[in-house]
Amino acid sequence: MNEERYVVECRGLSKKYKNSMALKQVDLKLERGKIIGLVGPNGSGKTTLIKLLNGLLVPTAGEVLINGTAPGPETKARVSYLPDNNYLSNWMTITQMIDFYGDFYADFHKEKAYAMLESLGLNAKQKFKTMSKGMKEKVQLVLVMSREADLYCLDEPIAGVDPAARDYILRTIISNYAEGATVLISTHLIAEVEKVLDEVVFIRGGEVIRHAEVEEIREKYDRSVDALFREEFKC
Repeated sequence: MNEERYVVECRGLSKKYKNSMALKQVDLKLERGKIIGLVGPNGSGKTTLIKLLNGLLVPTAGEVLINGTAPGPETKARVSYLPDNNYLSNWMTITQMIDFYGDFYADFHKEKAYAMLESLGLNAKQKFKTMSKGMKEKVQLVLVMSREADLYCLDEPIAGVDPAARDYILRTIISNYAEGATVLISTHLIAEVEKVLDEVVFIRGGEVIRHAEVEEIREKYDRSVDALFREEFKC
Protein backbone atom coordinates (compact mmCIF):
# COMPACT_ATOMS: atom_id res chain seq x y z
CA MET A 1 0.00 0.00 0.00
CA ASN A 2 1.39 3.39 -0.99
CA GLU A 3 1.91 5.88 1.86
CA GLU A 4 1.07 9.06 -0.09
CA ARG A 5 -1.67 11.02 1.71
CA TYR A 6 -3.56 11.66 -1.52
CA VAL A 7 -4.25 8.78 -3.86
CA VAL A 8 -5.54 11.20 -6.54
CA GLU A 9 -4.32 14.70 -7.41
CA CYS A 10 -5.72 16.69 -10.33
CA ARG A 11 -4.07 19.98 -11.22
CA GLY A 12 -5.71 22.21 -13.83
CA LEU A 13 -7.08 19.05 -15.45
CA SER A 14 -8.97 19.69 -18.69
CA LYS A 15 -10.32 17.47 -21.43
CA LYS A 16 -11.75 18.65 -24.74
CA TYR A 17 -13.79 16.54 -27.18
CA LYS A 18 -13.82 18.19 -30.61
CA ASN A 19 -15.71 21.42 -29.90
CA SER A 20 -16.82 20.80 -26.30
CA MET A 21 -14.94 20.91 -23.00
CA ALA A 22 -15.76 17.85 -20.90
CA LEU A 23 -13.56 18.98 -18.00
CA LYS A 24 -12.39 22.51 -17.24
CA GLN A 25 -9.38 23.28 -15.03
CA VAL A 26 -10.22 20.69 -12.37
CA ASP A 27 -8.20 20.92 -9.15
CA LEU A 28 -9.03 17.98 -6.92
CA LYS A 29 -7.35 15.90 -4.21
CA LEU A 30 -8.79 12.61 -2.97
CA GLU A 31 -7.44 11.43 0.34
CA ARG A 32 -6.54 7.83 1.08
CA GLY A 33 -8.98 5.71 3.06
CA LYS A 34 -12.17 7.54 2.01
CA ILE A 35 -15.38 6.51 0.25
CA ILE A 36 -16.18 9.43 -2.04
CA GLY A 37 -19.23 10.10 -4.19
CA LEU A 38 -18.86 11.76 -7.59
CA VAL A 39 -22.22 13.30 -8.48
CA GLY A 40 -23.58 15.50 -11.23
CA PRO A 41 -26.16 15.50 -14.02
CA ASN A 42 -25.68 13.54 -17.25
CA GLY A 43 -22.89 15.04 -19.35
CA SER A 44 -21.26 16.77 -16.38
CA GLY A 45 -17.88 15.06 -16.85
CA LYS A 46 -18.04 12.23 -14.30
CA THR A 47 -17.12 9.39 -16.68
CA THR A 48 -14.48 11.52 -18.41
CA LEU A 49 -12.79 12.16 -15.06
CA ILE A 50 -12.86 8.47 -14.16
CA LYS A 51 -11.40 7.50 -17.54
CA LEU A 52 -8.59 10.03 -17.07
CA LEU A 53 -7.83 8.52 -13.65
CA ASN A 54 -7.55 5.12 -15.32
CA GLY A 55 -5.32 6.32 -18.17
CA LEU A 56 -7.99 5.61 -20.78
CA LEU A 57 -7.94 9.24 -21.94
CA VAL A 58 -5.14 11.78 -22.25
CA PRO A 59 -5.67 15.26 -20.73
CA THR A 60 -5.93 18.22 -23.06
CA ALA A 61 -4.29 20.34 -20.36
CA GLY A 62 -3.14 19.96 -16.78
CA GLU A 63 -2.26 16.69 -15.09
CA VAL A 64 -3.65 13.85 -13.04
CA LEU A 65 -1.54 11.84 -10.61
CA ILE A 66 -2.23 8.51 -8.92
CA ASN A 67 0.02 7.98 -5.89
CA GLY A 68 2.10 10.86 -7.25
CA THR A 69 2.56 9.20 -10.66
CA ALA A 70 0.97 9.95 -14.04
CA PRO A 71 -1.39 7.19 -15.27
CA GLY A 72 0.46 4.28 -16.89
CA PRO A 73 1.32 0.62 -16.28
CA GLU A 74 2.43 1.35 -12.70
CA THR A 75 -0.83 3.07 -11.72
CA LYS A 76 -3.05 0.59 -13.57
CA ALA A 77 -1.62 -2.09 -11.28
CA ARG A 78 -2.97 -0.10 -8.33
CA VAL A 79 -6.36 1.08 -9.70
CA SER A 80 -9.39 -1.21 -9.97
CA TYR A 81 -11.99 0.09 -12.44
CA LEU A 82 -15.66 -0.74 -12.90
CA PRO A 83 -16.89 0.94 -16.11
CA ASP A 84 -20.52 1.85 -16.70
CA ASN A 85 -20.86 -0.68 -19.53
CA ASN A 86 -20.21 -4.38 -20.00
CA TYR A 87 -16.63 -5.31 -20.89
CA LEU A 88 -16.61 -9.09 -20.37
CA SER A 89 -16.95 -11.84 -23.01
CA ASN A 90 -20.36 -13.49 -23.20
CA TRP A 91 -18.94 -16.97 -23.85
CA MET A 92 -17.04 -17.09 -20.54
CA THR A 93 -18.26 -18.62 -17.30
CA ILE A 94 -17.70 -16.77 -14.04
CA THR A 95 -14.99 -19.29 -13.13
CA GLN A 96 -13.15 -18.52 -16.38
CA MET A 97 -13.41 -14.80 -15.64
CA ILE A 98 -11.96 -15.30 -12.17
CA ASP A 99 -9.07 -17.32 -13.63
CA PHE A 100 -8.48 -14.59 -16.22
CA TYR A 101 -8.38 -11.86 -13.57
CA GLY A 102 -6.13 -14.03 -11.41
CA ASP A 103 -3.64 -14.37 -14.29
CA PHE A 104 -3.81 -10.69 -15.24
CA TYR A 105 -3.69 -8.96 -11.83
CA ALA A 106 -1.12 -9.84 -9.18
CA ASP A 107 -3.34 -8.34 -6.46
CA PHE A 108 -6.45 -10.40 -7.36
CA HIS A 109 -7.76 -12.75 -4.63
CA LYS A 110 -9.70 -15.71 -6.02
CA GLU A 111 -10.90 -16.85 -2.59
CA LYS A 112 -12.40 -13.42 -1.97
CA ALA A 113 -14.13 -13.51 -5.37
CA TYR A 114 -15.74 -16.88 -4.71
CA ALA A 115 -16.87 -15.77 -1.25
CA MET A 116 -18.57 -12.70 -2.74
CA LEU A 117 -20.18 -14.81 -5.47
CA GLU A 118 -21.69 -17.07 -2.84
CA SER A 119 -22.97 -14.13 -0.76
CA LEU A 120 -24.58 -12.62 -3.86
CA GLY A 121 -26.17 -15.92 -4.87
CA LEU A 122 -24.26 -16.29 -8.15
CA ASN A 123 -23.35 -19.62 -9.78
CA ALA A 124 -19.69 -19.70 -10.80
CA LYS A 125 -20.42 -22.22 -13.58
CA GLN A 126 -22.96 -19.99 -15.32
CA LYS A 127 -22.05 -18.37 -18.64
CA PHE A 128 -22.14 -14.60 -18.82
CA LYS A 129 -24.49 -14.56 -21.82
CA THR A 130 -27.25 -16.30 -19.85
CA MET A 131 -27.32 -13.69 -17.08
CA SER A 132 -29.62 -10.72 -16.55
CA LYS A 133 -28.20 -7.19 -16.64
CA GLY A 134 -28.28 -7.00 -12.85
CA MET A 135 -26.44 -10.32 -12.48
CA LYS A 136 -23.78 -9.18 -14.95
CA GLU A 137 -23.21 -6.00 -12.98
CA LYS A 138 -22.81 -8.05 -9.80
CA VAL A 139 -20.19 -10.26 -11.48
CA GLN A 140 -18.24 -7.24 -12.72
CA LEU A 141 -18.37 -5.74 -9.23
CA VAL A 142 -17.08 -8.97 -7.68
CA LEU A 143 -14.10 -8.99 -10.05
CA VAL A 144 -13.26 -5.35 -9.35
CA MET A 145 -13.61 -5.60 -5.56
CA SER A 146 -11.51 -8.78 -5.36
CA ARG A 147 -8.37 -6.78 -6.13
CA GLU A 148 -6.23 -5.24 -3.39
CA ALA A 149 -5.98 -1.84 -5.01
CA ASP A 150 -5.19 1.68 -3.78
CA LEU A 151 -8.08 3.20 -5.73
CA TYR A 152 -11.42 1.67 -6.77
CA CYS A 153 -13.24 3.66 -9.47
CA LEU A 154 -16.86 2.52 -9.69
CA ASP A 155 -18.91 4.15 -12.45
CA GLU A 156 -22.64 3.73 -11.66
CA PRO A 157 -22.21 0.42 -9.75
CA ILE A 158 -25.88 0.05 -8.78
CA ALA A 159 -27.61 1.60 -11.80
CA GLY A 160 -28.72 -1.73 -13.29
CA VAL A 161 -29.47 -3.47 -10.01
CA ASP A 162 -33.02 -3.69 -8.70
CA PRO A 163 -33.79 -1.46 -5.68
CA ALA A 164 -34.09 -4.43 -3.32
CA ALA A 165 -30.48 -5.45 -4.06
CA ARG A 166 -28.87 -2.00 -3.88
CA ASP A 167 -28.22 -2.01 -0.13
CA TYR A 168 -26.68 -5.46 -0.44
CA ILE A 169 -24.41 -4.30 -3.26
CA LEU A 170 -23.31 -1.27 -1.24
CA ARG A 171 -22.52 -3.49 1.75
CA THR A 172 -20.48 -5.68 -0.59
CA ILE A 173 -18.48 -2.64 -1.69
CA ILE A 174 -17.75 -1.24 1.77
CA SER A 175 -16.92 -4.68 3.19
CA ASN A 176 -14.43 -5.70 0.52
CA TYR A 177 -12.19 -2.80 -0.47
CA ALA A 178 -8.57 -2.96 0.65
CA GLU A 179 -7.70 -1.35 3.97
CA GLY A 180 -6.52 2.23 3.51
CA ALA A 181 -7.72 2.40 -0.10
CA THR A 182 -10.02 5.02 -1.61
CA VAL A 183 -13.33 4.20 -3.28
CA LEU A 184 -14.70 6.69 -5.83
CA ILE A 185 -18.35 6.03 -6.69
CA SER A 186 -19.90 7.89 -9.62
CA THR A 187 -23.67 7.81 -9.29
CA HIS A 188 -26.95 9.58 -9.91
CA LEU A 189 -28.69 7.45 -7.24
CA ILE A 190 -27.50 9.72 -4.46
CA ALA A 191 -30.17 8.90 -1.87
CA GLU A 192 -29.19 5.22 -1.94
CA VAL A 193 -25.43 5.79 -1.90
CA GLU A 194 -24.87 8.75 0.42
CA LYS A 195 -25.23 6.68 3.59
CA VAL A 196 -21.89 4.97 2.84
CA LEU A 197 -20.01 8.11 1.75
CA ASP A 198 -17.38 10.03 3.69
CA GLU A 199 -17.09 12.83 1.12
CA VAL A 200 -18.86 13.99 -2.01
CA VAL A 201 -17.70 15.84 -5.13
CA PHE A 202 -20.28 17.86 -7.08
CA ILE A 203 -19.44 18.36 -10.75
CA ARG A 204 -21.33 20.46 -13.29
CA GLY A 205 -20.36 21.41 -16.84
CA GLY A 206 -16.93 19.87 -16.39
CA GLU A 207 -16.15 21.91 -13.27
CA VAL A 208 -15.95 20.79 -9.65
CA ILE A 209 -18.29 23.11 -7.78
CA ARG A 210 -18.12 21.47 -4.35
CA HIS A 211 -15.93 18.94 -2.54
CA ALA A 212 -16.85 18.41 1.09
CA GLU A 213 -17.39 15.88 3.83
CA VAL A 214 -20.91 14.49 3.92
CA GLU A 215 -21.35 15.37 7.59
CA GLU A 216 -20.17 18.93 6.90
CA ILE A 217 -22.87 19.31 4.25
CA ARG A 218 -25.55 18.01 6.60
CA GLU A 219 -24.47 20.34 9.41
CA LYS A 220 -23.93 23.43 7.24
CA TYR A 221 -27.04 23.15 5.07
CA ASP A 222 -29.28 21.14 7.41
CA ARG A 223 -30.18 18.73 4.63
CA SER A 224 -29.03 15.53 2.98
CA VAL A 225 -26.57 15.39 0.10
CA ASP A 226 -29.44 14.23 -2.12
CA ALA A 227 -31.60 17.22 -1.12
CA LEU A 228 -28.75 19.67 -1.72
CA PHE A 229 -28.01 18.05 -5.08
CA ARG A 230 -31.65 18.36 -6.17
CA GLU A 231 -31.68 22.01 -5.13
CA GLU A 232 -28.44 22.94 -6.92
CA PHE A 233 -29.13 20.97 -10.09
CA LYS A 234 -32.86 21.52 -10.49
CA CYS A 235 -34.03 22.17 -14.05
